[in-house]
Parts: sequence; structure tokens; C-alpha cells
Amino acid sequence: MATNGALKRAVEILSKATEEDKNKNYEEALHLYQHGLAYFLYSIKYEMPSERSKQSCQEKYDKYLERAKKKAIEIVSRATEEDKNKNYEDALRHYLHGLEYFMHALKYEAPSDRAKQSIREKCAQYLERAEKLKTFINSGQKEQKKAKPIKDGESKDAKEEDEEGDDPEKKKMLEKLSGAIVMEKPNVQWSDVAGLENAKESLKEAVILPIRFPHLFTGKRKPWKGILLYGPPGTGKSYLAKAVATEANNSTFFSLARTHKPSIIFIDEVDSLCSSRSDNESESARRVKTEFLVQMQGVSADNESVLVLGATNIPWCLDSAIRRRFEKRIYIPLPEAGARQNMFKLNLGNTPNCLTQQDFAELGKRSEGYSGADISIVVQDALMSPIRRIQSATHFKKASGPSRDNPSVMLNDLLVPCSPGDPAAIPMTWVEVSPDKLLEPKITMNDMLNALSTQKPTVNEKDLENHRKFTTEFGQEG
Repeated sequence: MATNGALKRAVEILSKATEEDKNKNYEEALHLYQHGLAYFLYSIKYEMPSERSKQSCQEKYDKYLERAKKKAIEIVSRATEEDKNKNYEDALRHYLHGLEYFMHALKYEAPSDRAKQSIREKCAQYLERAEKLKTFINSGQKEQKKAKPIKDGESKDAKEEDEEGDDPEKKKMLEKLSGAIVMEKPNVQWSDVAGLENAKESLKEAVILPIRFPHLFTGKRKPWKGILLYGPPGTGKSYLAKAVATEANNSTFFSLARTHKPSIIFIDEVDSLCSSRSDNESESARRVKTEFLVQMQGVSADNESVLVLGATNIPWCLDSAIRRRFEKRIYIPLPEAGARQNMFKLNLGNTPNCLTQQDFAELGKRSEGYSGADISIVVQDALMSPIRRIQSATHFKKASGPSRDNPSVMLNDLLVPCSPGDPAAIPMTWVEVSPDKLLEPKITMNDMLNALSTQKPTVNEKDLENHRKFTTEFGQEG
């Protein structure tokens, strides 16, 4: 791309977005805003030659972001006005357009968790109102909409929900919600999760068996409806959830999940959504929490074959009512020596190395107190050691190794970093080495030990004590 080509393209597209905005073609305007801002980001990252030009480009980027945010507020204000005037169809249309702009702001702007939470709360508030208006409009009472307003506390019943099932507008809204919610089918097997055998067995009992053999779970024997995975950060809770989704061959959010059941709703860091209630929390936060409780309980809805799987690092901060909804609570502890040994192997993968089984066992012993995430970082640091050796090498020597194009063919003229004192050493730096002649140095035990000494564990004893106390009172060992 030519110099500043992305920037010019960004300005062109965003000018068109502004025009469409003025003409009230909001869907097209939003599409153009997103397209143009993507070009801006590319330009800031790759085209700007100096900090000053980057700053100038960033200011333009921020200006268009601010315009999109103001447009969201303007549209929602118009929706609220139409709502008060009982023009519900116009209000619904504006609410949906405003939600699109807010989601756009969430994707491109919100620099902090606090800002993201603020936008999410607004989205939840306006989405709830939009759904009530949609229910009212489609309930066959259009002729009464000027005379009979909907109360803020009203909610749709199961019959109305069924009646809307074939509505193309609702399907469109569900599709948009599906895009906002990450619907993931990861490729993580049980074998990819090192250790945690008790937790795996509990999850198989709670999730996999009811899906594979539903006839076993009839009458008084019911499958678990809510499972909470808790433990220190980095112990593999999210990874376990991905393995569950893979093994169960499904993953999906309440009304969507009921449509696509059997389904698993996985909520990571559930404490951020459902922490203990307090006097200083916002009204919207309370409403979200209440709705979550209602949906988990399955009031006026069929929650059969829908499992809610939650994960948290601080289970003691959960609201007690939410905690009760998670009928099964499984502690995911720090890995033991054998599991840590396997984690080093899994993270190293097929990278060329000269570590023995005894080396891996030694690493498992030396990494007491490390979480799975900590071990991943240790290995990642060790993986960079060959790169550092290549960068700092002043001498290389010839070596034999497989061709990158055809691994079955052995080449004898490859080059590998070596000590200046090596008899076969050739004075040269990496700049002088042809890319197709460079042989990747193997990872050594020293590389792993150096990385282990540099990267310290991230979980402290106080956190572990809190988890042990919670397990004694409410949980189950994983």
C-alpha cells in the first residue's frame, strides 16, 4: 500500500459515513464508520513515520469515535422521546439503531473495564426496553399502542415468546445478539488439560453423560443446571470449559440457548456480573443481577438441557443467591508436580528441544506454586532463548538438519550459532546468514531453568487460603 494510503482511504470512507448519518441511513453509516476506523487503526500502526504524525492521526480517529458515540446518545434520546409519546414502532427502530452504535463504541473505544461496563449497562437497559416494545407491538395490540402504555416492570410470558418465534425481525435481533455474544466451538480435548482428573470426572457426570444418555436422567434423577468452577487465576478453569464444550459438541445465552439446546452457557469471571449486592451499586446493575437469577432459575421458561457453567477467581465475592443457583461448585487448585510436568511438555509441543523425561520431571518439582498460566509464560520465555542466541551470536558453524521445504531431505550446509572457541566456528552475524540456511537451535534444560528463575508464580498464599476456606464451607475438591 502506498504511503498514507490507508489514511486517505479512512478519510474518504468516514466522509461518506458522515453523509449517510445526515441522511438518517444509520445502518449504512455505521458500516462505513467501522470500515473507516479499521483503516485508521492500520494507518496509525503501520504508516505513521513519527510520533507527531501518529498523534495527529489518533486525534482524527478519536474525533470520529466521539461522533459515533454522540450519534448513539442522540438516537437513544430520540427513541426515549418517541417512547414517551407512545409511538412505539418508531421508538423500537431508534432503540435498535442506538444499540448498534453503542456496540460499535464498545468494540472500538472503551479503553478501560469501567468504560466497557458502563456501555454494557446502557446496552442492557435499552435492549430490555426494546424487547418489551417488540413484544407489545407483535401481540396484536397495535391499535391500542397510543392508549395503553407498557409498564416498565412488565415482562413477556412464554406464550408471547413462542408467538415471536417465526418473526423475521426478532430473528434479526437474535442474530445481532449472537454476534455480540461469543458463540465458540473450541477444539480442546480432555487430553489437552493436564491433571484435574477429579474435576474432569465431575464435569463428565454433570455435562457429558446427560447429553449422551438422556434416558438415564429422568424422574427424580436430574442433571445439574449450574456448575461453578473456582480457583486461583491461571489454573485452567476456562480451558476446562472449552474442553466441555468440545466434548459435548455444543456451546451457546439463555433464550438463544433454549432455542439451540442442548446448550452450555459459559460465563467467565462471573463475579464481575454477579458480585454481592450493596447499597451503592447502580439500578441497572441490580436489574442485570435480578434478571440473571430469574433466567438461571428458569421461571416461565424451559431450561431443560441448558447448563450454566461459570468460572471465577474470587468465589467468596459472589452474591449468595447466585452461589445457590450454581448447585455444583468445583475447586480447581494449583496443579501438582505430575500435572506441571505434563504442562511443560504440552506447552513445548513440537519445538526442537533436547530435554529428557528426567528433565521434565525436574521442572515439575521445581515449579511448586506455579499455575498453568505461569508455566505457559515460563515456556514462552524459554522459547525465545534460541532467538536471543541467534541475535547475539558472533560465530556460526555448519550443521546437518532437515530441509524446511521437505523435512525428509537432510541438508549438510545449514548454519547454527556457536561459541567463538568452536574449531568449526565461522565469524559472522545473523544478518549474513541466508534465511534458508539457518538451523533453529534446540531448547535446552538451561533455557527452561533460566526462564523458571526469571518468571515468578502469580498466586500468593493468602489467595490459596481463601479458596481453601470457601471449599470447606461451600465447595468440592476438583
